[in-house]
Amino acid sequence: MFSRRSFMLGLAFAALAPQAAFARYKKHFAPNPKYAPHLVGYSRRYAPGTVVVDPHERFLYLVEQPGIARRYGVGVGKAGLEWSGYAVIGRKEEWPHWRPTDDMIRRNPRKYAKYSEGVEGGPHNPLGARALYLYSGGHDTYYRIHGTNEPWTIGHAVSNGCIRMVNEHVEDFYDRVRIGTPVIVL
Repeated sequence: MFSRRSFMLGLAFAALAPQAAFARYKKHFAPNPKYAPHLVGYSRRYAPGTVVVDPHERFLYLVEQPGIARRYGVGVGKAGLEWSGYAVIGRKEEWPHWRPTDDMIRRNPRKYAKYSEGVEGGPHNPLGARALYLYSGGHDTYYRIHGTNEPWTIGHAVSNGCIRMVNEHVEDFYDRVRIGTPVIVL
């Protein structure tokens, strides 16, 4: 695990050689163990199989049985802090295609316009290894649970996106849920 000092030194190095610093940081990154998937006591009353996202606490829960849930750490984007309610998993994709939203392109054309045709799935795609698309009333909410190639963002507010998980964790989660799984975002 990096200390605050080594992290700050890494940021200073990144200003001088960003690609090399990114590779160095990525190679040595170790996530906080509290964000690793594990079973926890869960007092909220939801039916087994329900997914509950707590964007403010930065956790996603998959209720396994009354009083017990599998908890995953998440990073939450602005959309994840603004939207709440009930949805279902309406679509799932492995190594999904990604395209920035029109709003993202308008807000920051220098950064996103070059991706207006989208990015094919793969390790450099911002949606990571898996994406689960949330629907409400038969319509896409544009709210996603997806992987990330930036695992150090787990447990934090991040600039764009919805609910992001470490790629290995979203792969595990993806295999545990089905199309139609209820999702409650607090």
